Amino acid sequence: MTKNAKRSGSFWTLLVGLTTLFALLLIFASGDEPVGASSSLNAPTLPSLSGVEIALLTDAPFVPPPITRDYATRVVVNLETVEVTKEIAPGVEYTFWTFGGSVPGKFIRVREGDEVEFHLSNHPTSMAAHNIDLHAVTGPGGGAKATFTVPGQETFFTFRAINPGLYVYHCAVAPVGMHIANGMYGLILVEPAEGLPEVDREFYVMQGEFYTEGKTGEAGHHAFDYAEALTEIPDYVLFNGSVGSMVGDNALQARQGERIRLFVGNGGPNLVSSFHVIGEIFDNVYAGGGTTVNRNVQTTLVPAGGAVITEFRVDVPGTYIMVDHSIFRAFDKGALGMIEVTGNSTPIFTDGAGS
Repeated sequence: MTKNAKRSGSFWTLLVGLTTLFALLLIFASGDEPVGASSSLNAPTLPSLSGVEIALLTDAPFVPPPITRDYATRVVVNLETVEVTKEIAPGVEYTFWTFGGSVPGKFIRVREGDEVEFHLSNHPTSMAAHNIDLHAVTGPGGGAKATFTVPGQETFFTFRAINPGLYVYHCAVAPVGMHIANGMYGLILVEPAEGLPEVDREFYVMQGEFYTEGKTGEAGHHAFDYAEALTEIPDYVLFNGSVGSMVGDNALQARQGERIRLFVGNGGPNLVSSFHVIGEIFDNVYAGGGTTVNRNVQTTLVPAGGAVITEFRVDVPGTYIMVDHSIFRAFDKGALGMIEVTGNSTPIFTDGAGS
């Protein structure tokens, strides 16, 4: 018997209340304009648009290529929510709720000033309605109200990407925490109009925690445990949705002397990440995923619902371990990945044998 057997009906109770709770949120969000709002505020200057393109979306750890055009355009994003059963750890299955079939969701890359035409569809086999709140959106709800999508249907809205930076997106259908805890989050990059500095490799890493019935690592299918999520003590804390997602044959690959950029997000829903690469120092950290750069950083905080961009040069060959430096999460709950760097020996670092 699972530890949550006495609450076996809780999932269905929550699901039945889904529409009612969301309707209340809509009522709250649709209030009147503020009385006495100033009309003297300067609206942002929006560049003219030229052409249209379909966004290239990628699964972690991969990232769409840098944007080379020097003008704003209309970018069409097509994203589907789908509920899939996969391994969360060897021998352990979990039913994830996803954007695009993977955790984290697809990486989206647009340019500052672009107009984004966002289409969200919900697979007919989904059990629940879903939507999307993009932190890159300037406007109430981040698109959540416009994209409330029942199974088998599609919705869309448009927004102008006026603030450069790296932003989280997530599902915001009630109960919001449950949708996020099941894996419904990802990253959208609004690349500055002038572009980012050139690097050799870019990767997508996103942390999230999972609250499951059954013991950690116990074989079988584990369901979401709502009561456990309220304790904020997860069974798994993971990079890119599964134990070992970037370990061994799945490790990130680089060569000595290359510059690496990591787009790092934290879906939460509860924990703050202390992101660190063992054996490296971040030359640049774009704090909060924004445009302010901190230099020579050892460990950087990534809040739940937040992101950072880190850049560093790999000068010494070997295996570099990415961790949440709340360290029991790394070695006991799964928040660990690897970067394998090939190359030659260097006087910067030698082992005890001098090799």
